[in-house]
Amino acid sequence: MNPTPPAAELGRARERRQRVQSAETGMAVLKALGQLGGRASLTLIASHIGESPAKVHRYLASLLETGLVDQDSATQQYYLGLEALLLGVAAMRQADPIRIAEASLARLRETLEVTCFVAVMGNKGPTIVRFEEPGLPVTVNVRVGSVLPMLWSATGRVLLATLDDSRVRALAAAELKAAPPDQRALLDATDPIGALRRSVLQAGCAAVRDTNLRGISAVAAALYDYTGRPCAVLTALGATGGFDPSPDGVVARALRDEAQAISRRLGYTGDGKGE
Repeated sequence: MNPTPPAAELGRARERRQRVQSAETGMAVLKALGQLGGRASLTLIASHIGESPAKVHRYLASLLETGLVDQDSATQQYYLGLEALLLGVAAMRQADPIRIAEASLARLRETLEVTCFVAVMGNKGPTIVRFEEPGLPVTVNVRVGSVLPMLWSATGRVLLATLDDSRVRALAAAELKAAPPDQRALLDATDPIGALRRSVLQAGCAAVRDTNLRGISAVAAALYDYTGRPCAVLTALGATGGFDPSPDGVVARALRDEAQAISRRLGYTGDGKGE
C-alpha cells in the first residue's frame, strides 16, 4: 500500500495546481484581448472566456501591473500594453517563413511523395529558396536558385494574383507579349492576366499542367505574414501522368492546409484568399 501523502506535500501539490490554473487564466485573458482586436471591455473579455467579470478583473489588475495590459481612462476599455507589444515584435522577428515551412515540406514529401519547394519573389522573378524531393524524385531542371516564370508556373501565378506590385505585373505582361500563340491561347482571350488573377484568388491556389515544364504539373499556394502580405509560396509538383493538379484534388487540399498552417504561425488571421 502507498502511504498517505503528508499534509505538507498535499498542500504543495494544491499550490502548484493553483499556480498553473492562474497562469492559464491569465493567458486566456491576454488571448481574448488579441482575438477581440486588441481592445475590449471587462464584460466582453469575461464573456469571451466564460469567466465572471469579478474574476477577470483580478487578473486584469495583475496584468496592468506587469505592463502586459493597459486601460483607457476615458472608455475604461482594456488593451494590450507595451510589454505585450514587445513580445509580439520579438515573435515576429523569429517568423521566418522558410524555417517554419520545413515541417510542411517534409510532410508533403513523405505523405504525398511529391517534390515540393518554397519560393519568394526575387529580383528576377519567383525564386526557389528551399527544395525537397521524395525517395523517387521526378526529373526536373529546377533547384534552389531557379527563377520561375510569372504566367506559366503555379508559383508565379500565385505571386501575380496576390502581390499588388507593378514589377510583378510588368514581368507578366512581358511574358505574355513574348509567348507564342498556342501558349497565349491557354489564357482568357479578353483579359488574360486579370482572369488568371481572379481564378487563383477564388481557388486559394494556382494549378498548372505542362505549361512551364513539359510532362510536369504543379499546385502552389501563398504564405501570408501577419500584415496579410504574401511573403512566400509553397509549391508541390509531379509527373503529369500521376499527379492531380486540380484545385479540389488531394494534393491541392493538402497544400492549402499546410500553407494556411504556416501562415497562422506567421501571424496571419485571414482566409488565405488574398486581401
